[in-house]
Amino acid sequence: MSAVSLRKMLNKKELPSLLHNLIYQFNVAIDVELVDGTKLISIGEQTVENRYPIEVSGEIIGWVVGTEQATILANLLSFLAKQEAEKKVLAKELLERYQEIDLFDDISTQLTTSLDTRQIAQLVLQELSQLIESSAGMILLLSPDATAFEIIAEFGVFFDHNQPEPGKGIIGNIVQSNRAELVNDVQADPRLEGQKNVNAMICVPLRAKERVLGAIAIGTSKADSYKAEHLKLVSIFASQTAIAIDKAVLYEQSTQAAVQAKAQTQKLQQALHELQLAQTQLIQSEKMSSLGQLIAGVAHEINNPVNFICGNLKYVAEYAQDLLHLLEKYQKFLPVAPPELESELDNIDLEFIMQDFPKLLDSMKLGTGRIVEIVQSLKNFSRHDEAEMKAVNIHDGIDGTLMILHHRVKANVHRPAIEIFKDYAKLPLIECYPGQLNQVFMNILANAIDALEEGMENSGVRSSPQITIRTRAIDQQCVVIRIADNGPGMKEEVIRRIYDPFFTTKDVGKGTGLGMAISYQIVVDKHGGMLKCRSQPGEGTEFWIQIPLNCALVDATEEQNCTSASPTPTTESSSIPDTDGFIRSTTPMLKPTDLLIRHTQLIQRLSQHNPDVEGASPDQIYQMFQRHPISLKLYATLLSWFCCSNPTQIRR
Repeated sequence: MSAVSLRKMLNKKELPSLLHNLIYQFNVAIDVELVDGTKLISIGEQTVENRYPIEVSGEIIGWVVGTEQATILANLLSFLAKQEAEKKVLAKELLERYQEIDLFDDISTQLTTSLDTRQIAQLVLQELSQLIESSAGMILLLSPDATAFEIIAEFGVFFDHNQPEPGKGIIGNIVQSNRAELVNDVQADPRLEGQKNVNAMICVPLRAKERVLGAIAIGTSKADSYKAEHLKLVSIFASQTAIAIDKAVLYEQSTQAAVQAKAQTQKLQQALHELQLAQTQLIQSEKMSSLGQLIAGVAHEINNPVNFICGNLKYVAEYAQDLLHLLEKYQKFLPVAPPELESELDNIDLEFIMQDFPKLLDSMKLGTGRIVEIVQSLKNFSRHDEAEMKAVNIHDGIDGTLMILHHRVKANVHRPAIEIFKDYAKLPLIECYPGQLNQVFMNILANAIDALEEGMENSGVRSSPQITIRTRAIDQQCVVIRIADNGPGMKEEVIRRIYDPFFTTKDVGKGTGLGMAISYQIVVDKHGGMLKCRSQPGEGTEFWIQIPLNCALVDATEEQNCTSASPTPTTESSSIPDTDGFIRSTTPMLKPTDLLIRHTQLIQRLSQHNPDVEGASPDQIYQMFQRHPISLKLYATLLSWFCCSNPTQIRR
């Protein structure tokens, strides 16, 4: 079938009238016929039978019949037919290009929406197999060291057994040369190595950012099957595939990097947590060691003279009884004393002395007994030399702590005495670290006293400050100590931060912010217990300290569960208030940004004592720290987090 229809061409608007005008100008008879003799135009009567062809690309599509002048009309119609044919070819090419652009736009959209290299490769091969005749195809990725190929998608059988290698065979050489090739006679190619199932093939390297990622190859069993347009089509597919695969590879690498970064972050967080605990342990150990040595020294110094007094009071009482008895005998035998002796007896009031002297000795005995109790309380509180668990009465530790804090609960010019209410239940002995638990009691009770004093100073109301201590046993497994005060209370956001190392609401010089962090470590980490708190502004604060009866058994169970049990509750779940309003303590995690904030807050506090601290020299700052040793200790600890490669090795 001809590419141009002469009938349609002559039916176009204005062309027939133009032809009629032209023929009238020539004043000749003309017939225009199809190849089969069908007349399309007939003007005048023919006197000759000369036939002149109308041709398009060497093909006759019609005739012009007439005199010699009819050749002009035949040439004109041939020219118009040629233009028509060219228009059709151009339209066809434009349509193909439009379809091609639409196809590649669709494929590009599909490729860019996928981030899986194998899915991308499979999609490309599927589209290619529909557009180009092929019996086998594959997409290969080059390893990072360019020593091996990985087939990520394929169809058909390209190779029997051998897989292509870089630099070997047709595909390996094409990838090495980084130039696309069309091979229509594979079996005659000198580079042939294993490609026995195809006779014609196209191989295009996958290039992205001036580097070769791999190659795309298709083949067929028919020789001489591919043309240049097929190579161009595969090349366009290859460029789109390379971009999509490069993006997918970068995404996979970024995903792996994100996973590694997350794992590294978790390791750093764990290291930071361990570092925090090491710091608190260091300060706790130093604090308890210093306190224990001080208390032990004081107890030792007091104990010697007290023992001397207590040991001699017994004999003093016996001697006094003997002397008073002897004096009574003298009075019986000498009822009337000489005048000089009578005057002396009246001056010293012998009768009063004989009545009061035994009472005085009893008071001295009671006082020395009180001193002995205080010394024993000091020893019970310090226990700095007891590193092993011990079965103790928890009430002794609480009472000993109250004994140490007795001077703080007494009345002073600013407030009345703090009333201590005890509601002790009958408790069994507890296997624990008694010295460390005493420190927990000390921290919580001291904070309660501070809160009561601060509340009365700020409010100006001289109400009756109270601290209530309750104990009870739970199911013969745990002991609970509840310490409550009627102070100003705390907001919920403060409760959630009280266990963070270095967090404190007190002024500089009045606290380090380590008391509750150490208490958390002692109760939760060391004893496997529970520490909870509930408080509302204006309604006081209450702490719940729960200790297992046998902490050693709990430690063994936790150690066994560490290898298989689930992790500890998350912060979100454990920080939700329970039915009684208590908020359970969570693992204190202090971020580096928090340390910087604490650093800034510390400098601001120091500036309250010295407004020129920001412009002060190092010597002046050091002198300020000497006046506030707690701040110096805190500042040195803060700096150790940033400056020391192994802060746990710090020694003071």
